Amino acid sequence: MADAGKELAVHAPGLYEESVVKVNRCAKVVQGGRRFSFSALVVVGDHHGSVGIGFGKAKEVPSAVEKAVKDAHKNLVQLHLKHGTLEHEINGRYGAAVVRLVPAAPGTGIIAGATVRSVLELAGVRDILTKSMGSNNPINLVKATLSGLMSVRGRREAERLRGVSIS
Repeated sequence: MADAGKELAVHAPGLYEESVVKVNRCAKVVQGGRRFSFSALVVVGDHHGSVGIGFGKAKEVPSAVEKAVKDAHKNLVQLHLKHGTLEHEINGRYGAAVVRLVPAAPGTGIIAGATVRSVLELAGVRDILTKSMGSNNPINLVKATLSGLMSVRGRREAERLRGVSIS
């Protein structure tokens, strides 16, 4: 019973859920041996069109994740979603990573790799087809996905920009 209340709280607007996409360990060789540091890539979202990505570095993993979560909250963006999917096809690009996002029929689910899926789930997208091309670097894939989602234009916005009526 307690789990049901928690589930509702996580998906309510304004409450953000976080997902750690990648933790990277870096070693610096010093006189006494190796000194390790960590970096974390985190996605934060509310499942209702608001999502952000953050990157944090620290000497320990929990500190790196905490910094990344703070960074993600600073970088939150609001997306244009239509019935749990996108209005139109779009390519997101960042560096050498390209992510193709294609709207899908209700019931399709999220057809995507783990990195792209984390952004889409936390953004609130329920039905979408994706294909990632080029680099498979998680940082670039996450940024390319977010770039594509931010490029989506609604019908009213397209009409306003073009100055015509779209039927």
